[in-house]
Amino acid sequence: MHINYTVNVTNRHILLTCLKVLDLALLILSYGLATVLVLRGSHGVSFSEFMSMRIKLSNCLIFAAALLTWHIIFVLCGFYRSKRVSTRKEEMMAEWKGTTLATICLLLVTVCFSIRMVTPTFLMLFWGISSIAIVLGRFLLRSFLGQIRIKGRNLRYVLILGTNRRALEFARRIETTPEWGYRNLGFVDSEWAGTCEFEKTSFRIVCDRAGLPKFLRNNVVDEVAIYLPLRSFYEEASQIAALCEQHGIIVRFDSDVFGLRAERAWTEEVDRPQAIATRSGMQDGWPMVVKRVLDIAGSLVLLSLLLPLLVVVAILIKITSEGPVWFRQERVGLNKRRFLIYKFRTMVPEAEKIMAGLEKLNEASGPVFKIKKDPRITPIGKWLRRASIDELPQLLNVLKGDMSLVGPRPLPVRDYEGFDEDWQRRRFSTRPGITCLWQVQGRSSIGFDQWMKLDMQYLDEWSLWLDLKILARTIPAVLKGSGAT
Repeated sequence: MHINYTVNVTNRHILLTCLKVLDLALLILSYGLATVLVLRGSHGVSFSEFMSMRIKLSNCLIFAAALLTWHIIFVLCGFYRSKRVSTRKEEMMAEWKGTTLATICLLLVTVCFSIRMVTPTFLMLFWGISSIAIVLGRFLLRSFLGQIRIKGRNLRYVLILGTNRRALEFARRIETTPEWGYRNLGFVDSEWAGTCEFEKTSFRIVCDRAGLPKFLRNNVVDEVAIYLPLRSFYEEASQIAALCEQHGIIVRFDSDVFGLRAERAWTEEVDRPQAIATRSGMQDGWPMVVKRVLDIAGSLVLLSLLLPLLVVVAILIKITSEGPVWFRQERVGLNKRRFLIYKFRTMVPEAEKIMAGLEKLNEASGPVFKIKKDPRITPIGKWLRRASIDELPQLLNVLKGDMSLVGPRPLPVRDYEGFDEDWQRRRFSTRPGITCLWQVQGRSSIGFDQWMKLDMQYLDEWSLWLDLKILARTIPAVLKGSGAT
């Protein structure tokens, strides 16, 4: 749904202002509580010494700047947008992202100004306390608002234009979720082929489309939801939207005008008019920024820690087989961009040329090529593949931005050209990754179709939390070595 807000409600502004003040108060309290807990467990600065410290003007200015930055982060994370029809999971994820970014902001301030009090333990405590406080506060507020809406307060009266399947689905959705606080005034439509079917439902038509102006003049209507078929009723729908604008009534209309199954919609301003954009992949925004930051930080840390191992593996490859240490191959990445992937070489130097003669031995379904006992694999290569050590150089691809730590596996151009269904190509709508659901659920032991479905599941259910869970599950999957070829 795209919502065009044309009115500002005074009560909403008062509530939002109170909410913004409360959020900052909770962050200040979280900071204070984290300070107390750290001082109690520390032998450095005592609590009495801390309380006796002089408060410098520069410290006050730094803390004020941090508060302003926290407020901006919360605004950008959508804390103060209408959450009337959001799920609790969506709201909690937004709150978790907000407190995580606020903690990262505090870390950056600490690094820039050398704040002795803010230690890693302090940051973890601050993040945990602030997350619990914000989530709990929002939960209580949502429950309170839900209860008063169920009792008939804080309601919005909506009129539904159209009587087709989507209009009925919307009506049933608001009917089964009274905590949203929507009351369906009825439907507006003229007689058409589906009218008889509509009359079998429990809903009612309050007027035809010609009678809408009179109905709006004589009734309390907060929102009009337009569900008329776009192609047949564009001119009429635009006139109704203009009429609602004159009345100061919110207009809702279905963004799924093409009937796409996996799309997500949002609005973005292009110069002046707003355009509705849809995507079926992972949506851009702060979560993707955090994902990229984690990719860079994670790959830098891992490369630093694993450098001795990488050097040893490179030496072993060089002394046990002829040819280069590295294997570079063109792969298909984000939106089908081509890039060179880096791996440790685990096969003989002419492996790609030999593959044509081995096609008849292919044991994998779909367009991919896999042989359990591939004759091209070197003795050291078998061990590297089983432990997935050959994949470690891809951390360089992550640093370059060609890949992510978590995402659908990058496929060779040969495999991509063998795709025979377009729905499978949606996996290329995000950066490919070193690990994903496919890796942690069996790797090569999973058939191609199931592999593609797992990639679609990742795209549809993606969150930062899902990435962290996949990374945590990757380690035991690699140690177990199941499904590796």
